[in-house]
Amino acid sequence: MKNDNLYFTSRFTENGFVFAPFNSDEKVILFPKKNADFTTEKLVLVDEFIENNDFINIKSSDKQNHLHLIENALDIINKNELKKVVISRKEEVQIANFDVLTTFKKLLQMYQNAFVYVWFHPKVGLWFGATPETLLQLSNQKFKTMSLAGTQLYVKNAKVVWKNKELEEQQLVTDFIENQLIPIASNLQINKTETIKAGELLHLRTKVEGVLNKNSSLHKLIRGLHPTPAVCGLPRDTAKSFINLNENYKRTYYTGFLGEISDTISELYVNLRCMSIADKKATIYVGGGITQESTPKKEWEETVSKSKTMKRIL
Repeated sequence: MKNDNLYFTSRFTENGFVFAPFNSDEKVILFPKKNADFTTEKLVLVDEFIENNDFINIKSSDKQNHLHLIENALDIINKNELKKVVISRKEEVQIANFDVLTTFKKLLQMYQNAFVYVWFHPKVGLWFGATPETLLQLSNQKFKTMSLAGTQLYVKNAKVVWKNKELEEQQLVTDFIENQLIPIASNLQINKTETIKAGELLHLRTKVEGVLNKNSSLHKLIRGLHPTPAVCGLPRDTAKSFINLNENYKRTYYTGFLGEISDTISELYVNLRCMSIADKKATIYVGGGITQESTPKKEWEETVSKSKTMKRIL
């Protein structure tokens, strides 16, 4: 950027790079293309970067609070007020001798099949991420999106088996996306669900393609998809209210989205596997989808697995 002004967008008709919060009624930051300078640089990655540092402890109170939150979510689900809700938490890690470029290279090495970014604005802060989830890709009127849900640890050479909980969670996301797209798109194609690897984790992914109707727009497409049940829940408004009232912290840009928008081509990604950096402290954000078949202990362990990769990066 050529200045430190904060610019915002609400209609997504500009050309530039957007950084959006989880709450869709809050302002979306825009880096306008006309105010930006562009440079390119080739980065060399080396294998010795990343070490295991599982010694970083988690406060017992954080664990108990998260387990209690999951139990509350299950109570609401069992009352049939929710089908699914995504519960998240944050971990704070003290850091010393932090280097932006080194951290970025580590993320690139660890997440070679993800959208890896470093984002900074002096009035907002510094964020890193490596997200495996595309919110949408739009080229003229043709678009691609995906449902991404379900998580398990990657074990080399092991046969991958998905349980009913993960399969159900994935189907809920896919069905939601299809229902949201039917009024604004045509030629919908729902591809076969597949397993993908992101860092040391595996996920279920279903690709979706279609053509945006002539009377629709990028704005309608974004508002139809974000936030998906993969980061919020179902019904969406009820899940969002539960999250905002019960998570005990503000997600800000975690589970929002970011990427490029333009007149012809737009690429946006869900802000997952991310962390913010401030005052020699890294704040890592992790979460998981809660359905009727969830168990608090396993859901807690899933967030621990997700946070380990970012801790290794640090």
